Amino acid sequence: MSRGNAWVLGATGQIGRVAVRSLVEDGWEVTAASLGGGRDAGWDGAVRTTALDRNADGALAAALGDGCDVLVDMVAYDAGHARQLTGLADRIGSAVVISSGATYEDDRGRSFDTQGEPDGAPHYPVPIPESQRTVPAGGTTYATRKIELERDLLAAGDALPVTLLRAGAIHGKHCRSPRELFFVKRLVDGRDRRVLAFGGESRFHPVHVSNLAELIRLAALRPGSRVLNAGDPQAPTVTEIGEAVDAVLGRSTSTVLSAGPPGEDGVGGTPWSSPHPIVYDMTAAERELGYRPVTGYVQSLPETVEWIAARLAGQDWTAAFPAMLRSYGKKLFDYAAEDAWLAAYDRRG
Repeated sequence: MSRGNAWVLGATGQIGRVAVRSLVEDGWEVTAASLGGGRDAGWDGAVRTTALDRNADGALAAALGDGCDVLVDMVAYDAGHARQLTGLADRIGSAVVISSGATYEDDRGRSFDTQGEPDGAPHYPVPIPESQRTVPAGGTTYATRKIELERDLLAAGDALPVTLLRAGAIHGKHCRSPRELFFVKRLVDGRDRRVLAFGGESRFHPVHVSNLAELIRLAALRPGSRVLNAGDPQAPTVTEIGEAVDAVLGRSTSTVLSAGPPGEDGVGGTPWSSPHPIVYDMTAAERELGYRPVTGYVQSLPETVEWIAARLAGQDWTAAFPAMLRSYGKKLFDYAAEDAWLAAYDRRG
């Protein structure tokens, strides 16, 4: 018996691929919408695909036709997308929308947006509850646009029940900016030493795509207007992540810990680096949805690492992962600067 009709926007992205499969397995009739209208090899043949540019005027309304029981939106970013969804409230039974843990700010107004400023790194409570204050809504940054999206969707109330999932550091196959590349590439390149800033204790709560898909599945079954964190059962330190990647590839790397932040040369900086832990409270998701994680970070890592290594084979990392270059720059793999730092470290004894 079908649970109803589900639409997934951004279906061929990292989260969408797994969410479509999860919804189908749970009994939903799924329409997978993406710019190219493509199909993931792991989907059931019953999945209907459609090419859709949701930013084209009237395109989503035309594609939805009579509507759907649940709409899952991976690619909503701002107030314009909120207006688009609320304008179709009479044709959408409920929605599940991906937001971001980057929307939180600490009690002094520090957030992901201020990390580059002097003393700008946020110092959140551990773990961070959904009641923690957030950045102001606005159109200036990724985080402020996401809060604008959240605010306007929640304002729809009963007209459109929306579950907003504030995702942590998303990991798994098909990621355009896989943080694990920091360790995988070094091992592929034969590096046997690495430097980690902040004593290697940085923690940025990850969430595997299968855990996000499980949250989506549960939220589709239990419509409501709410904001929930989305995270794995554990938030490992960056040192623990490096050791786990080593184990997957059967390597052993010497880790040199730097007590302070990365220098201007970037040595010691990683995609997880932060002077204070970023850990999300998952109590509300457990209480409201009955959420239980499908996997943990270490358990899910082999598939991710193998996928990254395969993408690196025969091509430069900047070609394999251009979004990673845009996000972090070439300093991420400046081996000359790293070797100079290590040589100075060795001389100091």
